[in-house]
Amino acid sequence: MTSFTEILFIVTGTIHLALVRFALLRLHQPTTLFLWMIKVFVSALSPLLFLIGLLIAVSGMFFHSPVVFVMGTIGALLYLIHIYSITRGPDVSTAFEQAFGKDWYNRIPPSVKAGFLPARYVFRLPSSPEPQWQQNIVCHTISTTGRAILCDIWQPPKGVEKSGHAFIYLHGSAWTVLDKDYGTRKFFRHLAAEGHLVMDLAHRLFPETDMKGMLEDAFHAIAWMKAHAAEYGVDLDKITIGGGSSGAHIALLAAYGHEQAQLRPADLEGTDLRVSAVISLYGQSDLSATYYHTCQHLTSRSALGKNKKGKEGGMPEWLRKGMGDSFHRLGFDKEVEPGMLAPMLGGSPEEKPETYAQYSPLNYVNSSSPPTLIIHGRQDILAPEEPMHRLREKLEALKIPVVMHLLPQTDHAFDLILPVISPSAQSAWYDVERFLSLNINRGVPADFHGDRKDLGSQPFLL
Repeated sequence: MTSFTEILFIVTGTIHLALVRFALLRLHQPTTLFLWMIKVFVSALSPLLFLIGLLIAVSGMFFHSPVVFVMGTIGALLYLIHIYSITRGPDVSTAFEQAFGKDWYNRIPPSVKAGFLPARYVFRLPSSPEPQWQQNIVCHTISTTGRAILCDIWQPPKGVEKSGHAFIYLHGSAWTVLDKDYGTRKFFRHLAAEGHLVMDLAHRLFPETDMKGMLEDAFHAIAWMKAHAAEYGVDLDKITIGGGSSGAHIALLAAYGHEQAQLRPADLEGTDLRVSAVISLYGQSDLSATYYHTCQHLTSRSALGKNKKGKEGGMPEWLRKGMGDSFHRLGFDKEVEPGMLAPMLGGSPEEKPETYAQYSPLNYVNSSSPPTLIIHGRQDILAPEEPMHRLREKLEALKIPVVMHLLPQTDHAFDLILPVISPSAQSAWYDVERFLSLNINRGVPADFHGDRKDLGSQPFLL
């Protein structure tokens, strides 16, 4: 090997090894948008980075360079460990068998199973047939302002048998930014190909509204879906709500708090707002814990970056230009810092403890709460893990089926970044598709763990 070639491979190997730090190790608050982006992209690209490591190692062998060989081998091994860790199933105590019984998989209709991912990771996702997609449907109008709340409806492709199940999805947003139809098309196409209907909701955000308004939009989406169930071939007892990040937080609130007068919209009094299940992708169940986890008690910065002069929404100029019109559509030009709870809730947890408690889903778990799927990264920089354990324990104490999958070495919003190749995104899809399909058949299995109480109050029972 020439000296120059060896130096080139050593530099490449050094960069390759430096990036693995982002795949394996946790970021700490306060952090920057740039570092978070590196971490989630490195994790998503870890299969390619593994192959690059192998290529570096082979090059070291070919050119008789032990240094290059060792660097490539170590890098490939570390990325392989990362992929293996992420694509393992949940622990036995939090798995599907524990929640639904040993025969849970046999109770999923064969027509739906046919579209399942065959494994938690398939390197490259298979293509899905073209769904029936309706955009910008008005599902509610705010009476005081005339503001239309829009949604997109993803229906199964022509020729695909309908499962009868609807999934109402609330996008992540730090309660402030982003929109429907952002990073989720492949996910929704995949679910539609299995026969499910997906309702992608563009709920209002701060500062246009507060958390009560966001929650009311979710309740109106449930009411709209039930009112149009016959039109779309949806079973009224097969409606699931869920989302990512703040969208998951609102979804959990709607699923657990639909009977609470302080949460329900006044114009939906008497309307059945129950859902059959709820899915949380890196959501929040305790807002006080979120406040401290993101160090909002120590700094005025949000985890997505401070809104400094010349950097609208805390976004770097190069990223703003690269986003083009989407920069404004997704709300990054707002004069607010995404994720900051004090402006939305009127103060800190010490100043407004009742308000933080009022909008924390953990406080509304009850014996009629629906089955719950929790998928969370163990290195999540924005949504703390510990409150989700408390949520799971509360549900289990009430004998509510709950599946919790904690993804090691995984940060926030992992499912939205390059899902075609991302191990964490595909592992999450694997759980979601099975959970949705399982809840098509909601009878309690004979080998369910423990005795149930108040079975008649459970909305998911046949």
